[in-house]
Amino acid sequence: MQEQNNGLALYPGSFDPFTYGHLDILERASRIFDTIVVTVAKNSSKTAAFTPEQRSELIIQCTPHLKNIRVEIFDGLLVDFAKSQGAVALVRGLRQVSDFDYEFRMAFANRRLAPEVETVFLMTSEEHALISASIVREIHRHGGDITSFVPPIVKKALNAK
Repeated sequence: MQEQNNGLALYPGSFDPFTYGHLDILERASRIFDTIVVTVAKNSSKTAAFTPEQRSELIIQCTPHLKNIRVEIFDGLLVDFAKSQGAVALVRGLRQVSDFDYEFRMAFANRRLAPEVETVFLMTSEEHALISASIVREIHRHGGDITSFVPPIVKKALNAK
């Protein structure tokens, strides 16, 4: 099957922490688009385990095999950042129906603000459908084993906290 590439896409999120589910979506999106900018939100309304800089560094360390990505921290309206980067698309991962409800509304709002930027939904692989960063943080907080949810580099960083 021949790969079809198309411009630059943003893959936005808080990535706190970066999970195998995030990696799955990123790897698949990197086969579709020429360049993916992993867009780490500052997200000041959430209590984060890692700073945006730490999250960015962990993503970089987890993705040396992906040559067409870069990681940027952003604060503000995502569509404004997308336009400033020349993005043609926003990549969003879907795990469950509940994700779709929220993402569906966000996609319409983003389309109204920036009709030239498409939202592309990728369903996560089945083995990652129940992983979320908040669940990983909760399991880790209570001493549970997160080995199957996050790359070893992320597990090590969480254990060091």
